[in-house]
Amino acid sequence: MTPLRKTLAIAATGLLAACATTQQSAPALTESPQRARNVILFIGDGMGVSTVTAARIFDGQSRGATGEENLLSFEHFPNLALVKTYNTNQQVPDSAGTASAINTGTKTRAGVINIGPEALRADCAGSQSNHLSPLAYDMVEDGKSVGIVSTARLTHATPAAVYAFSPERDWENDSEIPKDQRADGCMDIAAQLVEFPFTVALGGGLANFRGSASEGRRADAAADLPAAWVSRTGGHFVTTRAAMQAAPLDGEPLFGIFSPSHLTYMAERTADSSEPTLTDMTRTAIARLAGDDDGYFLMVEGGRIDHGHHDGRAGYALSETQELSRAVAAALEMVDLSDTLILVTADHSHVFTMAGYPTRGNPILGLVQGNDDHGQPTGSPELADDGQPYTTVGYQNGPGAVTGERGMPDTGVAARQQSLVPFYSETHGGEDVPLYATGAGAEQVHGVIEQNVVHDIMREAAR
Repeated sequence: MTPLRKTLAIAATGLLAACATTQQSAPALTESPQRARNVILFIGDGMGVSTVTAARIFDGQSRGATGEENLLSFEHFPNLALVKTYNTNQQVPDSAGTASAINTGTKTRAGVINIGPEALRADCAGSQSNHLSPLAYDMVEDGKSVGIVSTARLTHATPAAVYAFSPERDWENDSEIPKDQRADGCMDIAAQLVEFPFTVALGGGLANFRGSASEGRRADAAADLPAAWVSRTGGHFVTTRAAMQAAPLDGEPLFGIFSPSHLTYMAERTADSSEPTLTDMTRTAIARLAGDDDGYFLMVEGGRIDHGHHDGRAGYALSETQELSRAVAAALEMVDLSDTLILVTADHSHVFTMAGYPTRGNPILGLVQGNDDHGQPTGSPELADDGQPYTTVGYQNGPGAVTGERGMPDTGVAARQQSLVPFYSETHGGEDVPLYATGAGAEQVHGVIEQNVVHDIMREAAR
């Protein structure tokens, strides 16, 4: 039995154990779906409906338009569904549980990577018989290539769910696994990535792959995982955009890590940055994966949308969403939709709102300026009952909470928006998120579905 098949056998055991948790099957089809040789899944981490709306306006206004009439690239897709995002143990989910549902077809607890819901979080021994079967493993078994792209660390929850099994999402490198758990058979997430047979993996997180006193891995297990991967596979390891684009298309895999942790926010990048954008990485990944006649599965994550929201900086989140839209547009230019399914969704939402009554075309990151009694723009900021102006976008909780007398809010891309409840980090939201689809098999996307059904739609289209 090959290691991959052994893993899938273990996963089957976990799937049987998970049957006690109610899961929704793929919706019945009214006609035979088109078959997809390729599947591309874009995940805007934290990209709820309010984020899409605000990003649509932000994107339009960045080109001089009023913004409301604009559409992001994926909003042109013909098929749309709403996705329920709860975890088996939480109303409002985390990214590990949501990504696990999308990749395995089984809802899980929050905080675990591809581990069935009967296992407890951070329990290595209990997780061993509860491995689920990620879509990427099925694709490899079918002879397809797999690509992973993220602006976050490649070991972060959403990209990790493509290839890893862990009862704790934070076990990104071996120093994060508690001593009392190390003997029970769990491998850190970085080590699992270099063991997985990917064709291309591009993102951040280099500190989790190298061991030294100043980097992430344990000093007593010092290792250079990328170097070992190159030695074993003959692949190309790169750390800059230029090196990524110069890597030969010779059939060997490509591994690119461009930052010690997450990649730099689009809003903070300088002109001389050596990091690729999400669009750059998406183009590179598709160009390499397209060489496989059997097809491929590619997951592309706009991971820093989520981080911008957590920091209470809507402008960061919106500029990252704008970049995700560019990456989707690039993919559309490179594929044939007659044999490629493209899905765009979010793993969860955020407690991010648009409010007030701003006039049409009011800067989405600015102060609310309203209309007068005749419906004409006043040209001056509206005032709240405390005598201060307010912004269109804000948060229900987060680091921008006001204590005491509320002052003048900050505006612009780098501003931290005001919020209601004080939290060190703004939290996720629990509402449904959109799923946009186009291409082969896209007709399966409709209605209101459980998040695990996203996996079923991809698997059915690619059979």
